Amino acid sequence: MFDYLVDQDSCVKRNPFPGVRMFIAEAEKMTLSVVDLDPHAVIPEHSHPHEQIGYMVQGEFEFIIGGRSHHVRPGQIWRIPGGVHHKVIAGDQPARAVDVFYPVREDMREEGPRASGPSASKAS
Repeated sequence: MFDYLVDQDSCVKRNPFPGVRMFIAEAEKMTLSVVDLDPHAVIPEHSHPHEQIGYMVQGEFEFIIGGRSHHVRPGQIWRIPGGVHHKVIAGDQPARAVDVFYPVREDMREEGPRASGPSASKAS
């Protein structure tokens, strides 16, 4: 069993790409990731089999989902089915978003950097 409450300090921490920090916690069937992006940071195009839903907390970014560009602002929510390619480009200010994945992202359990690239299949 796991604790009902988790502090960000006790989350798994990832720095998968320059200017991108993730704080990750998981439940029995899903993973939550708080993502902080520096201005102009990029999460390269990738896909994964997990369903993803997210919420923009602060800042802005361009979110390219399935080849379509979306300007995302605080308060907006995205929904991405598994297997759909997506990419994030942060705007001029720091940004913070929250993503939830189903099922659990086992590839996000370990701490440390991860391989990146245009065809990376294990990014957020």
